[in-house]
Amino acid sequence: MNSPVPPRGPDDPGRPGDSDQAPRRRDRHGRGMRGPVAPPQVPLAVSRSEAFDDLVRDSVSRLERRWPQLAGVEFAVQEVPRSDNGELDEQAEAVPLGRVAESKSGRPDRIVVYRRPVEIRTRNRDERALLVHEVVVEQVAELLGLSPESVDPRYGQD
Repeated sequence: MNSPVPPRGPDDPGRPGDSDQAPRRRDRHGRGMRGPVAPPQVPLAVSRSEAFDDLVRDSVSRLERRWPQLAGVEFAVQEVPRSDNGELDEQAEAVPLGRVAESKSGRPDRIVVYRRPVEIRTRNRDERALLVHEVVVEQVAELLGLSPESVDPRYGQD
């Protein structure tokens, strides 16, 4: 009959063949060490909010090439519009997808894109990227006092 092996304590040096310095080449089942879950180019560790931030960043960088004055504009992503500070109009039927906050008291102009309303209106990443770009173009057009088509000639064509 086999007797159970007592657990190792902090002062127990272990079995004579154990060595803490040598790296293990195999796991306890003899299959080898585990490799990466996915290749490095696959964005498994990117959260939905980080992916959304990337979409906004891409859209802004496309527009900044054509409109250098946007370098002084602050772009932000917010989950949802808040009703306590006037971002959300209680009487409006639709929830806004973005807004422009013009500069005041030393703060730069700011364009905010609301993540959850945009995500709810899209089914996949491609649709989301198109809608994010349209929202950013619309807000930039409002800030500059131009039409969205003059801000981005491809607006509404995709």
